[in-house]
Amino acid sequence: MSSGPSDPTPSSAPALRDTRHAKAPLYVALLRRPELGAVSGTVIVTLLFLLFADREMFSLGGIVSFLEPSAQLGILAIAAALLMIAGEFDLGIGSMIAFGGMMVGIPLVQWGWPLELALLFAFAVAILVGFLNGVIVLRTGLPSFIVTLAALFILRGLTLVGLKSATGGTTQLRGIGDVIPEGHWLLGLLSGTAFKDLFSGFAERGWIETFRSGVPKVQGLPVEILWFVALTLIATWILLATRLGNWIFASGGDAVAARNVGVPVSRVKILMFCTTACAATLVGVMNALDFGSTDAARGTGKEFEAIIAAVIGGCLLTGGYGSAVGAFFGAILFGMVSIGISFTDIDQDWFKVFLGGMVLLAVLLNSFVRKQMMRPGRSA
Repeated sequence: MSSGPSDPTPSSAPALRDTRHAKAPLYVALLRRPELGAVSGTVIVTLLFLLFADREMFSLGGIVSFLEPSAQLGILAIAAALLMIAGEFDLGIGSMIAFGGMMVGIPLVQWGWPLELALLFAFAVAILVGFLNGVIVLRTGLPSFIVTLAALFILRGLTLVGLKSATGGTTQLRGIGDVIPEGHWLLGLLSGTAFKDLFSGFAERGWIETFRSGVPKVQGLPVEILWFVALTLIATWILLATRLGNWIFASGGDAVAARNVGVPVSRVKILMFCTTACAATLVGVMNALDFGSTDAARGTGKEFEAIIAAVIGGCLLTGGYGSAVGAFFGAILFGMVSIGISFTDIDQDWFKVFLGGMVLLAVLLNSFVRKQMMRPGRSA
């Protein structure tokens, strides 16, 4: 009996291809990366400054001049990015800088503690602050935006009260540099510049610019830059290569589903709040040791700048998406524009206009890319 027309022979049956493990095209893989907007923006802004800014901006001294503020902001932005990926915000970062500076300054100057003990105390207090923020958010169900906004004012107020009490009425504590022994091993890790001998060698060989006296114009790399790079690498490794990284993404993507598969969402979020508090304290300590003083105004507005850098770097306000590398480039872009505009004839008041535009463009780009990636046929 012959086969009917409805019975396909093996040779005429369509071949089925297993696409579960098909590798995505390169352009699709690039579009999926959250740091795409920040990297693209950094390249474009660099090209613009190369065209319109004074050449001094891209000398070694000019590069260091915008990398230093980028690094301090970047330390905050990386921690803020981790917390945002986990689905939460911390608006107390800026106030925590001043509070952390006070927490290391008062034990050093007023109580006579050694630097090691003062640092342990400052970071222990930071962990406590982060823990309390996390517990309040999780136990009450209040938005972290509201809880940490309250923390912003509480920490700033405690800093004002604490410094006035310690100094007899002023909001600045001086003398931090005077009570730390010269050459203390922790000073080189937390303040000043690194690789001085290396840069002196470069100057002797004529590889970098020097003053008439022969002293190099750039005597080393500010330690903030080294911390910035190191923390970016560590955070990227955590996000991409560890179970904790998977938990961070899952906690921000869908907390209920994450709990159902055993992710300790509450512990992850509390840990991320502690991370932002410690990052802010690190910046506060660096400022205190660099300037030999601390005051209640330190860090004003930095909470918004850190979140802006994280958003430019690809973090979504809804959580579950972002990267430390994106925050890294977001902070560099921020620092490049804030310092670089002084190397041009442009009125510096335009900086905030540019910043607001970058935030809007970054959010629109991230939204567009995610919608494109979620369309049928884009999963490959």
